[in-house]
Amino acid sequence: MDWSEIIVFIVYLCFMLGIGIFFFVKTKKNGSEKTYFLGGRQMGPWVTALSAGASDMSAWVLMGLPTSIYATGLGNIWIPVGLILGYAISWIVEAPRLRRFSIVANDSITIPQYLKNRFLAKSNALQVICAIVFLLAYTVYSASSFKACGTLFNTVTGMDASVAMYLAAIIIVGYTFLGGFSAVCWTDFFQGLLILGGMLIAPIFAMSMVDISQASSIASSNPDFWNAFADWKSIVSGLGWGLGYFGMPHIIIRFMSMRSQKDMKKSAVIGISWTLLILIFAVAIGIIGLMLLGYDETTSKNSTVFIIMVRKIFPGIISGVLLSAVLAASMSTADSQLLSASSSFSSDLYKPVFRKNKASDKEMQWVGRIVVLGIAVVALLIASNPGSASIMGLVSNAWGLFGAAIGPSIILSLFWKRFSFPGAIAGITAGALADICWLLFLSADSPTNTCLYNTGIYEIIPGFIVGLIAAVIVTLICKKPSKDVEDLYDKAVSFKD
Repeated sequence: MDWSEIIVFIVYLCFMLGIGIFFFVKTKKNGSEKTYFLGGRQMGPWVTALSAGASDMSAWVLMGLPTSIYATGLGNIWIPVGLILGYAISWIVEAPRLRRFSIVANDSITIPQYLKNRFLAKSNALQVICAIVFLLAYTVYSASSFKACGTLFNTVTGMDASVAMYLAAIIIVGYTFLGGFSAVCWTDFFQGLLILGGMLIAPIFAMSMVDISQASSIASSNPDFWNAFADWKSIVSGLGWGLGYFGMPHIIIRFMSMRSQKDMKKSAVIGISWTLLILIFAVAIGIIGLMLLGYDETTSKNSTVFIIMVRKIFPGIISGVLLSAVLAASMSTADSQLLSASSSFSSDLYKPVFRKNKASDKEMQWVGRIVVLGIAVVALLIASNPGSASIMGLVSNAWGLFGAAIGPSIILSLFWKRFSFPGAIAGITAGALADICWLLFLSADSPTNTCLYNTGIYEIIPGFIVGLIAAVIVTLICKKPSKDVEDLYDKAVSFKD
């Protein structure tokens, strides 16, 4: 145990909590539901871009992804390739329209609210279905972030992993509970810088200590390590990860929060560049880590190749700062997930269904805070269960559900004038069910050990296809949208601010 590392962690955590307190005081004086859940649509391009990236790249990009490369080789390189392609397309194609459409659709502040308002629907069915998907997926996703924090503290300090998870959860819930969307975005902004710094510095210094001849010894011990084209299923599944971006609420909500359309292009350049660098160096950490450390089963099982690499190379103060990047990655995703799930429950279930739209802004803020606490507790129970999946496995499950359920309907709502409310309900429901059934019965990663046949194909791909087909078929079967809905679509397409 190195006390200098622990001191750095403590200072870092206090800084994050301080941001939450600052925005709590600020929103308490002049706050509203829109301010708490969407930052009043006042986020600038740098904060939006780095916040979107940091909320996306959770601890799996520092722990799960490098370790998957470390353990199995370049066959897993298609995951980062799929991610950067999906992320770039979402910024360039989806982001500008989603911001315009969400404003025209009665200034919507959540994804389910946007979908309901996009079709001028009176029914709350779509919001209820989305809220259920959000609560399920975000609880699993948050569990992966808490688990990463536990692994970090256990490796560095020897602290019991469960105790470490609860400590990290208190800090994350604290600033999310207090400061809402603005606190989450600003903490994510600083955490995004820290993640980038850690991932650039560690492999560069590690490379200077590596004997390049190790590459040939790796090839002799694992002939497929350097072969990225060994398995077509890995290529298809890896590229399929990119589909997740079109329906990932905690990422695309950043598109809606932007200050103006003029800032969109700048944010896209910043966000795509940041993500590209992160993914390149995640792969580098896995390869260089194997050369530097050699293969170790415990390192692979616990996803700690980055942590061990940093501690081997740097003295305490520097390693503490770099390892804070793991905390940053975990916290930046967990806070966004907690807030998105909270906003969905509060704005899409509590307010329209339970309170019949009579809840005040103050009441909505406090309901949102209570939901943050509830989801965090369940996520901690999942993460502390010894039988739960790995960090990468938990992220994969949640990512697939969001992409398959939400992605097709978001894309169709932005680019198909004929798309209807029943079609959106069918698409989200069918996509979610297809994803879950494929995971349970046709995937070796089944969390319930009920796999009947391992297809080797990531569940997001069949889930997305089924959701898309169901949405299109039901839309074509049902009557076309009203003139008011079509006029809203036309207004959103031509909207300028």
